[in-house]
Amino acid sequence: DFFNSRTYLRRGGDWVAVDVSTDVNVDIHRNWLLLRPRTDWTLGQSSYPAGSLLAADLEQFLAGRAEPAVLFSPEAHTSLQSWSWTEHYLLLYLLSDVSSRILVLGPAGGWAARELADCPPLHAVEATGVDDEDGDDYWLVATGFLTPSTLSRGSLGTPGAAQPAAGAAAVKASPSFFDASGYRVEQHFATSKDGTRVPYFQVGPKDLAYDGGNPTLLSGYGGFEISRTPAYSGTVGRSWLQRRTADGRGGVYVLANIRGGGEYGPAWHRAAHQANRHRAYEDFAAVAQDLMDRGVTSRDRLGCSGGSNGGLLVGKMLTTYPHLFGAVSCGVPLLGMRRYTRLSAGYSWIAEYGDPDNPEHWEFLRTFSPYHLLQEGTEYPETFIWTATSDDRVGPVQARKMAARMLRLGVRNAWFHEALEGGHAGASDNRQAARLQALSNAFLWQALTRS
Repeated sequence: DFFNSRTYLRRGGDWVAVDVSTDVNVDIHRNWLLLRPRTDWTLGQSSYPAGSLLAADLEQFLAGRAEPAVLFSPEAHTSLQSWSWTEHYLLLYLLSDVSSRILVLGPAGGWAARELADCPPLHAVEATGVDDEDGDDYWLVATGFLTPSTLSRGSLGTPGAAQPAAGAAAVKASPSFFDASGYRVEQHFATSKDGTRVPYFQVGPKDLAYDGGNPTLLSGYGGFEISRTPAYSGTVGRSWLQRRTADGRGGVYVLANIRGGGEYGPAWHRAAHQANRHRAYEDFAAVAQDLMDRGVTSRDRLGCSGGSNGGLLVGKMLTTYPHLFGAVSCGVPLLGMRRYTRLSAGYSWIAEYGDPDNPEHWEFLRTFSPYHLLQEGTEYPETFIWTATSDDRVGPVQARKMAARMLRLGVRNAWFHEALEGGHAGASDNRQAARLQALSNAFLWQALTRS
């Protein structure tokens, strides 16, 4: 399933199993075996926390003689996202309170680690080896809400050299699509229902008025251990931040790093897994409330948007937290949890959500099935539901049924759009993608600035 697998090596005519737990990620590079457990793991006499990274000599491990070295152990604020090799080094991509850090480790030096000083705060920065067989140059890709993606190249230097290599030099940058000089990025923390601190990014004007009157777009995902990190978007810049109300206010964009994602490693994901899925929704609602408590926005000025699992997220906001939002944009969504395993790719998500054919699982699944949570007589936010006929991952039936039921219940200001092409993205080329994003953002802006 999504989180369990077996790894085998093909040697001669035989298959040799790498004997680890099924939820341990396995990576092999030359003579090194890397292991990343998704849950706490005991091997021999040693225990390793979920989200750690271990290294062992491949041949010794297969022979049962290796005690893995711990290359990374998660902390409360720091998680491992990925790794990459050069000829002599291993690069670790970490998130520390959702800001990037890169560690450089050398096997020849006993895995001693140093930090790469090329990571600006509140940015996403990922390093990959240019050639893992010949040389220690690396590519660095950095992006932020106000910073177009920039590709740089650097060298880690010769192992044992007296002087470290110089930092990375920019090679090429994506174009900018809006003037970012009048905006700033901030990070804040909301307190969820169970007391958990939930980080979120806020992008808005430097002279933002904290009087509750700013049209604000809140986005999130919260599933499948996927991390939402800072990223440049010309669409957000042009069609939201730079847009103006009648009294000259610009938009505010917010990204919530709720549980269910991977921002703090596997434990952050498992905290909102299956029966605990409600925590992801409580986190998102807490961010919405925090934005209002801080005076950034108000209920009538706050909208949310999400797609796929994010569509399920905002569908839950629509049906359970209608008092927090003035408008909802719900794209290519999963909305009906009773039969989702029998539609499109739904069966493959049982590991994430649970099995509705299991009565015990249905008891918690029904609490986040927006289609079943709709109630007659409830005043819902203005809603835009969009999908694509060709979506073979979630399937358009989910969006169609939700829109049809809202129509039958007499819900006012509920809109439905279905594109023919584009699959799960809802658009197959830049022109269609531009039109789709324009539809969503124009709908939200009009709904949130009408009065």
